[in-house]
Amino acid sequence: MYNNDEKEEKEVEAIKIIDYAETLADKGEGDDAIKEYEKAAQIYLDLGSYLKLDELYIRITRIISQFRNNIQATYRLKSIIRKTEELKLYEISAKLLIQLGNISFRMRDWETAGESWKKASDYLILSDPEEYNSLASILLLEAGQAFEKSPITKDTGKQLILKAVMILNKFDELYVQDEKKAKHLLTDKKFEAAAEKFYTISTYFKKSLNNLDDLLKDAESKDTIINARARFLHFVAEYQTVSAICLTATGNLEFKDRIESLGLDSMKLFKESISLLKDYLFQFGKDFDREIILRVTFDTMLLSIIQRILNLEEIECSDYLLSELEENKTLVKTLKKSPYFKIVEKIEKAGLSNSLNDLLSVNLGHFEKIKNVLISNFQQK
Repeated sequence: MYNNDEKEEKEVEAIKIIDYAETLADKGEGDDAIKEYEKAAQIYLDLGSYLKLDELYIRITRIISQFRNNIQATYRLKSIIRKTEELKLYEISAKLLIQLGNISFRMRDWETAGESWKKASDYLILSDPEEYNSLASILLLEAGQAFEKSPITKDTGKQLILKAVMILNKFDELYVQDEKKAKHLLTDKKFEAAAEKFYTISTYFKKSLNNLDDLLKDAESKDTIINARARFLHFVAEYQTVSAICLTATGNLEFKDRIESLGLDSMKLFKESISLLKDYLFQFGKDFDREIILRVTFDTMLLSIIQRILNLEEIECSDYLLSELEENKTLVKTLKKSPYFKIVEKIEKAGLSNSLNDLLSVNLGHFEKIKNVLISNFQQK
């Protein structure tokens, strides 16, 4: 422990080092400036002055983020993060990890970006769960979307995005319970009860959709906001669609108005989701995110299915997807290669009944395990 005089002396020394570091930074000598900042940081560590540490690491991060060499920047950040993690300085570690995620994302290193943002989220919750709940959830959302871009971590990404949505609206436990019950009811062919459960789940996501602007106020990336909105729209529409399909499976004509109401609302939501994802994809000349391609064509397929169930010919779903994309021929070609787009074309040419076997051959996401029950019921009609 230092006595008061020694402590003052050390603080004066740290201030001089910081002044020198500032001078180096102004001259553009970022690497040398960081070394000096780190010397000052060590002094504050020894003194236990963690508030000063926070300020210093913010300055260090700003300099690192300006490095032209991203590999060097990530190396320096990882080195500093290891030190703050060892000291269990969770809030500081989180801020550094957010920057590491930003730089890694620019480098298209999706796994490192996702892992950095996920860990930052965990550290913020450890630091102050009440203050950082919203930001931590947004970081989970960012992490999930980064992970989704890598074929290695795609499934992890989907789980994180769903988890983030549920945490933000405090229905994570309810969702797990209700979806499990809904699937059991469907397997037992209790279609009316299953329809009610699936509709209840859709209301959880609708609440998320209504709160979206507030939930995403801390998100830095416009792409995150677009993708999140499209995803929330998808979840509401998807669960409503499954609810409508369950009611249709009952064969009870009393549910006609309810099926129509759910179907029409779902169609509106699917169209909005498709439009958002089209705008997102159109900004790229080529090298499109495969996950987004699958999502937008999946929504188009569900739009086509619910339209047929309602016996409507409101739009040609394939045309709706491809409209206004003619200038980007590569995007149109990529969309047409999707297995979901091929099913849309089959439904439009041959009808829904003649496309059911094709539906059995594609992955239907988190409804994969129950698709056989739903489809087999329609095949019997």
